[in-house]
Amino acid sequence: MSSIPRKPPGTRTLTEMAFIPRIKCPHCGNDLEFFEISEDAVVVTHYVQNPDSSFSIENRSIQSTGGSRLFCGSCEEDLSELHERFSNMIF
Repeated sequence: MSSIPRKPPGTRTLTEMAFIPRIKCPHCGNDLEFFEISEDAVVVTHYVQNPDSSFSIENRSIQSTGGSRLFCGSCEEDLSELHERFSNMIF
């Protein structure tokens, strides 16, 4: 008697992962471009001075100490109810 191999619970195959539904704007249908606004952000930029006295950015870090909101990049509707899912999908 042959048994069908079972995968551990909670794991997905690559084929199953390809069908994770995309985030889609319920107002205009956009599923490609989005933007995020972070409140109370601290931006630290490190510069180096060049031989001609101009400056170039060497490194930049941004830390949000407040909330963040997600918006549709097409119609600019507030999609903040989808922000947690959006955050989990950034790799």
